[in-house]
Amino acid sequence: MADLLLELFSEEIPAGMQARASADLERMLLEALSKSGLSHGAAESHVTPRRLTLILRDVADESPAVSTERKGPRADAPEAALEGFLRSTGLSREQLELRDDKKGQVYFARIETPGRSASEIIAEVVPEIVRGFPWPKSMRWGSGSLRWVRPLTSILCLLDGKEVDFEVEGFASGDTTEGHRFMAPGRFSVGSVEDYKAKLKSAHVVLAASDRAEEIWRGATDLAQAAGLEVVEDSALLTEVAGLVEWPVPLLGKIDAQFLDLPGEVLQTSMREHQKFFSARDPKTGRIEGFVTVANRETADAGATILAGNGRVLTARLADAAFFWENDLRVARDGMKDWLQALENVTFHAKLGSVADRVRRIADLSRALAPTLGADPDQVARAADLAKADLASEMVYEFAELQGVMGRYYAEAAGEPSEIAAVAEEHYKPLGPSDDVPSAPLSATVALAEKLDALTGFWSIDEKPTGSKDPFALRRAALGVIRILLENNLRLDLAVHTGAGVIGFIHDRLKVYLRGEGLRHDVIDAVLSMPGSDDLTYVVDRARALQAFLDTPDGENLVQGFKRAANILAQAEAEDGVEYRYGADAKYADADAEKELFSALEHIGGRVNQALETNNFSAALGELATLRAAIDGFFDAVQVNADAQILRRNRLNLLYEITQLCDRIADLRRLAG
Repeated sequence: MADLLLELFSEEIPAGMQARASADLERMLLEALSKSGLSHGAAESHVTPRRLTLILRDVADESPAVSTERKGPRADAPEAALEGFLRSTGLSREQLELRDDKKGQVYFARIETPGRSASEIIAEVVPEIVRGFPWPKSMRWGSGSLRWVRPLTSILCLLDGKEVDFEVEGFASGDTTEGHRFMAPGRFSVGSVEDYKAKLKSAHVVLAASDRAEEIWRGATDLAQAAGLEVVEDSALLTEVAGLVEWPVPLLGKIDAQFLDLPGEVLQTSMREHQKFFSARDPKTGRIEGFVTVANRETADAGATILAGNGRVLTARLADAAFFWENDLRVARDGMKDWLQALENVTFHAKLGSVADRVRRIADLSRALAPTLGADPDQVARAADLAKADLASEMVYEFAELQGVMGRYYAEAAGEPSEIAAVAEEHYKPLGPSDDVPSAPLSATVALAEKLDALTGFWSIDEKPTGSKDPFALRRAALGVIRILLENNLRLDLAVHTGAGVIGFIHDRLKVYLRGEGLRHDVIDAVLSMPGSDDLTYVVDRARALQAFLDTPDGENLVQGFKRAANILAQAEAEDGVEYRYGADAKYADADAEKELFSALEHIGGRVNQALETNNFSAALGELATLRAAIDGFFDAVQVNADAQILRRNRLNLLYEITQLCDRIADLRRLAG
């Protein structure tokens, strides 16, 4: 067993492509080795701005020999058929074996494929991987034909410390690599995986992205704490910055006092998007007062020159942001009239009108939804009218991700109440499965209206999601509708506000959502098939209660009893051509078990109906559970298809009463098992 070390060294790989590239290299190499039959142990992938590295432990010395058998043509088949079989196997006629078969004698070939050395296999598959690597974007350079994300410089490939020789479009594999571009220029050779890691560290390269991220965060937080600040967490930025440096050196700087009164979100967004800076805030006031930049090298002046240069660029950026802020505030204090007018000329969709048209639809729908969500119709309409005004502001034009956030600031500057201002930010929520759902009545109402407008609007023009394509984020909108209703425990008949197609789509997303919660698919189907399924809160309460019931012995046994009753009834109705659904009569009960079932249905049925009237599904199912003994006793003691027709009809009608009572909870026929 030996260790494989493969490094593909190039000019800087964009940070956003690194994680996928690392995963692709591991996947492609492991798939190729598996196809060749070469066994191996654990894989270890790494990526830095200039290298993709894969370490594979315990690689077998060679692939195993393989013996396969192939059936050929019959002995009396045309000569051409036999010649074709010989060509495909690479054997001669004398090497074939004749065996008796059902239709006569048939040729068989045994093909012996010898094992191949690991080096031979690796030298074959790596060039194929390099040539076909799936970069989202790639380039050619010089006179070569190879495409790579940035110019490829070298390939290091060692197996058990020895070079694996191959060539890819003029790049010969070897045993050398490079360290840090500035702090350790020049190439050096390595002799093993451990030697590679040790020499890279000595050459100022932190190989693991997770180690670089840890060093960045630890260094940034230490610097901030020493200055009485704290770093604002930003996991996406941390991942990105870890992909920009091989030797991270965090540096702390202060924001010029003239910009400290800008909204914190503006400071943070400007620094993150333009310069990849982390924000540092005063933990007592929450005000952002500093930044952390991450250099890719140590310097003699401890980063002072780097920090000064970054500070000058930041000052220019924030001066622009301050200019946008002051201009926007003037428009906001004038009631945002200029922005509202400007939205008339901003197209939302060619077939759905302008953004202003959409705002009017959302406002009308918000008014209609307001009573159900406990919101004031006039307030909710005002909030909807202003919710998207900031889309015409200079700040949002520069930083689109601040839409909504700036709307809240501008609505407050216009003198709107805080609950109306909050709608501008919160009506976009939830933006994802982990995002908070708006709970304030005004915000929840407009957020729900905004998502329902998107769904019904795009459905009306036949712009529906297809496969993995969802250009208008309608799956996210449907999930938003689901979460707003469920997490706020809201009762709403969606059919009143959507078409059948949209309801079906929302139901499909609800199934995905509930399966993620652990509910069985058949339980969801059993509940969705019932009347009232346009009320999602009603559906989910019923589904959760049903699954909890089915997890008990009484529940599972009752379902089996129900299915037995439904099957006997359906078979009898099919054979007789009539329906047995006209009321069973206890006076025709013959057996004691039959009389007990009549009595149980009479008493339990009323309690089930009472529980359902208050939507207490758990209580209704609990009452149904008490039927189990009576149903079991009935089937054990009574022959439904009795010879006496009056008894038979009465018992079949009794079965119908069982199924009718259970059907008030869910369509139990859809349950598996």
